[in-house]
Amino acid sequence: MEKILNFIIYSFLGLFAIGSLLPFWMVLINSFATESSLIQDGFQLWPSEFGLGAYRFLLKGHQVLNSYGITLIVTIAGTAVALWVTAAFAYVLAHPKIKYNNLLSMMTYIPMVFGTGLVGFYLLIVNWLNLKDTVWALILPYLVNPFLAFIFVAFYRTLPYEINESATVDGANEWRIFFQIVRPIVTPVMVTVGLFYALQYWNDWWLGLLFIDKSEMYPLQILLRQLLGSADALKLSATYGISPPSTGIKLAMVIITIGPIIFAYPFIQKYFVKGLTIGAVKG
Repeated sequence: MEKILNFIIYSFLGLFAIGSLLPFWMVLINSFATESSLIQDGFQLWPSEFGLGAYRFLLKGHQVLNSYGITLIVTIAGTAVALWVTAAFAYVLAHPKIKYNNLLSMMTYIPMVFGTGLVGFYLLIVNWLNLKDTVWALILPYLVNPFLAFIFVAFYRTLPYEINESATVDGANEWRIFFQIVRPIVTPVMVTVGLFYALQYWNDWWLGLLFIDKSEMYPLQILLRQLLGSADALKLSATYGISPPSTGIKLAMVIITIGPIIFAYPFIQKYFVKGLTIGAVKG
């Protein structure tokens, strides 16, 4: 009976995995199909004709590669800075002996619920900080995500405060406690929050739409969004002297944009564990 039950469970999980992977396979394999086969046969598990027309169209010239570089810089730098700023800020919010931490928590919670005005936000970035058409305009607005900060706060409050007290007795200050004691313990949370930040920076097109006018500073999402427009496609086709493979371009765009995020998962999967603080304080 147990073997039959295991067979049913594994069969169900296998079918579920195939069903989950099937859409990704369809997008990947049909991105290499010719435009004529896509129009004639539609999406297939194995196209009748293969071609690289969509990728050639996207990668011809330097704009796509340049936008790819901008997005990589924004994602890597933004994730690194935002992760450390959020972790340090959340440590202050969670510390039981920090004065005004409840006030800071309320000031963090209110923007998460009500948001900010678009006009004031635009004036702050463009007129006051003079960050228009710069990489910082794509990084600074997402530097502290209140929701992710409270994830840190919730984890910090599960740590025994005796860790801080014992380190203080040994002469460590708060900076040393945070960087040398607390930070290694919260590595799983930092990796998880870092993934959220990386996804946010990588997939963002809103900040580029608001603050970037120079084409050489376009992030990848803005460029690919424009390629979907008929006017931009016609202009590019006239420039390159080819007819844009519209259906193939959409599929190739998905592969280009989702690739780095998929490759990142295997490297961070091992950090999704619990109970690292068990036994951290021994009586």
